[in-house]
Amino acid sequence: MDRTANPSNDFSTPDLDTPRLYEGVRTRRIASFVIDYALVLFLSVPAAVLIFLLGIVTLGIAWGLYAVLLPVIAIVYIGFTMGGHRQATPGMRFAGVHVARLDGERVDPAVAVLHGVLFWASASILTPLVLLVSLFTARKQLLHDLLLGTVVVRDR
Repeated sequence: MDRTANPSNDFSTPDLDTPRLYEGVRTRRIASFVIDYALVLFLSVPAAVLIFLLGIVTLGIAWGLYAVLLPVIAIVYIGFTMGGHRQATPGMRFAGVHVARLDGERVDPAVAVLHGVLFWASASILTPLVLLVSLFTARKQLLHDLLLGTVVVRDR
């Protein structure tokens, strides 16, 4: 890809140690989480209706899909958005942040999904304590960011 052709979509950051990239990132991450969570819930409504109708046709067998409805929608949502060319979910774009890898590569869908799964796993175990990690890291990284070698930085 020719990065000079469209510099507005070039999220590779030459110096990830620039302090301005991390100003207000914690607040922006929380805001983007709330927006993305609402969007996943919104997307689950038509899927829930579809599962309900499939459950009627299959005499209730398809209703077992309700157990995996939200995780599947969230994984697909994260894979296509954070793993896409903008390197950010719609909530992250609204908040003005995106994900970058410390090695300079783009975040592919597999890394994006792993990023989301590790976030949910760490948040499930450590609850709000997972946010405390960002108070002690120079780049305001959370536990899953440290494990994957990613960082969330400001766009503007």
